Amino acid sequence: QVQLMESGGDSVQPGGSLRLSCVASGYIDNKYCMGWFRQAPGKDREGVATLDSGGRTTSADSVKGRFTISKDNAKNTLYLQMNSLKPEDTAMYYCAAGRFSWVPCGARPKSTYNYWGQGTQVTVSS
Repeated sequence: QVQLMESGGDSVQPGGSLRLSCVASGYIDNKYCMGWFRQAPGKDREGVATLDSGGRTTSADSVKGRFTISKDNAKNTLYLQMNSLKPEDTAMYYCAAGRFSWVPCGARPKSTYNYWGQGTQVTVSS
């Protein structure tokens, strides 16, 4: 059984930065997709960024150039570096892992991710 635990959420001013972490426990082989998703109040959960076993990344247009996904395999930890934060980035951020699929990570619907963390809140406000 895989467990995911996010941390690093906080309240920041517009233009600020945060780094989210997601520690994975349990067996995750190198064929997993890892991803960050977010959900703002009253909105659907949306994909933010993904990382596949080959190190390929994707990111949503709304965060391109500002957010970076990365992974430290030795620490079993997924990161999301968020720079130039905007009020519209305010949301609960979730880490997710999906077992191997022939569908590229960036194209996988969120319903195909098998494991989810509890989320960490990011609030961007002046």
